[in-house]
Amino acid sequence: MVIGQIPTLSWPRMPTDLLTDGYLIPEGCCDELLEHGGEPRAHVAALVETLRRMGPTALQEAGRRRDAIFMQQGITFEVAGTDGARRDRPFPLDLVPRVLTAAEWRVIKRGLAQRIRALNAFVDDVYHGREIVRAGVVPWSLIVSRPSFARPVHGIRAPGGVYAHVSGCDLVRGGDGGWRVLEDNVRTPSGISYVLENRLAMTRLMPELFAGQRVRAVEHYPSLLLEALQAVAPAPEGEPTVVLWTPGPLNGAYFEHAFLAREMGIELVEASDLVVRDSVCYMRTTAGLRRVHTIYRRLDDDFIDPLEFRADSVLGVPGLVRAYRAGAVAIANAIGTGVADDKAIYHYVPEMIRFYLSEEPILENVPTYLLSDERARGRVLDRLHELVIKPTSESGGKGVFIGPQASAAELAAEARVIQAHPDRFIAQELVHLSTAPTETSDGRLAPRHVDLRPFAVFGEELRIVPGGLTRVALKEGSMIVNSSQGGGSKDTWVLDDGELTEPLQAGVAAREPPKLPDVRFGGWHGQAQQQQ
Repeated sequence: MVIGQIPTLSWPRMPTDLLTDGYLIPEGCCDELLEHGGEPRAHVAALVETLRRMGPTALQEAGRRRDAIFMQQGITFEVAGTDGARRDRPFPLDLVPRVLTAAEWRVIKRGLAQRIRALNAFVDDVYHGREIVRAGVVPWSLIVSRPSFARPVHGIRAPGGVYAHVSGCDLVRGGDGGWRVLEDNVRTPSGISYVLENRLAMTRLMPELFAGQRVRAVEHYPSLLLEALQAVAPAPEGEPTVVLWTPGPLNGAYFEHAFLAREMGIELVEASDLVVRDSVCYMRTTAGLRRVHTIYRRLDDDFIDPLEFRADSVLGVPGLVRAYRAGAVAIANAIGTGVADDKAIYHYVPEMIRFYLSEEPILENVPTYLLSDERARGRVLDRLHELVIKPTSESGGKGVFIGPQASAAELAAEARVIQAHPDRFIAQELVHLSTAPTETSDGRLAPRHVDLRPFAVFGEELRIVPGGLTRVALKEGSMIVNSSQGGGSKDTWVLDDGELTEPLQAGVAAREPPKLPDVRFGGWHGQAQQQQ
């Protein structure tokens, strides 16, 4: 076999059944592909039949080619080994897709758009009129105590009134089949590059799965993002200059930074590439300074400008906040947006929707309790063994405590931490995340818990990419899906029902598998490095 040329596969019928032999859906959960009796859900019947024909040997072979391709292309994720050293591993893509119907996607899409508009209005209000505070809906003491509340940008209105240019809200499906929002990500959400690479890998490695399916495309995301970034740029004389600002190659999401810069056709820059002169931001080039109109930043507020935030930041650009304050440059997502995805603020999002939009929430929160409230804290401590505790200002699954899986000693220790610092935590009811068939080390399929992170871009209008990143907990029984905690991902399909508003995935509406182009290894990586 020539590396880089992936043949169309022919799956033999296996004597055992991948999806019924020992496949047990956990109690209280629903499965994305199967009913509890083992029958496939109606919209995935053809997909399930194809998987049954494939069998474990074919899945394992496709998985080996996937890992080789991902390592060659740099589609990796950094993890710590048993010796403490950090190593790159192939980003874990499970080869069984997660499938959503067009009808349920319409509900998700409407609910996300509603939520993102409310969050955007909240950020604008927090740094200006504080109407939601004056109305007694969200306490000002809570807002200003959030680590991500950015005092240096108080009174600054983002160009175009858009703050959350890129959003990635995490959704979960409970045992009743209904959707809830687990948390909001409107600071520097990551993962969209894996959505795009997962789809490309699936069409090349598993073309037979797409045969006869009408799957909505996702590859138009970079053009949507570029349009949004250009739309919020301060009025340029010609075409606005947009750059993607990365902390550098040592950042865990550097692959995504380089990938998106390449796909949008914009420069990938670090702090040393940018300079502010007379409240205008410029990029250093071999031809001299070039005006920058929009910066898509992928680092936290604290490191953006050492004159306004952390003085010891070597990743920041001195004077950038001054240029932002003068309206000379747009920054996406806007500085200070992180106040809206703090987990304590999440508690109030349904009220934000009612307050700013005069609508009832389409997607509900997971029931959440603020531990700074003494009465709520007492009830939570009594039920600690039933609940999930999360730090309010952490991300990536860090510090999550799952009561039902804890020992008596661990419950006691967690109670002491909560009592010492109640304002640093929230409690949530345990959601029995839905499961999806996922490949195990022996090539069989077993139920593993999943969530969903759809991505939206907000410029002149709000656009949401069909599907999103399905994250999967690869360990049996685990509900921690974050990649940094050992989770993986799945390609997420949104089926078309004839009311098409987005393009179909190229080559998948017909009965024949798509023609497979050659895979070029490492090509983008060299280009991205040269851009710096």
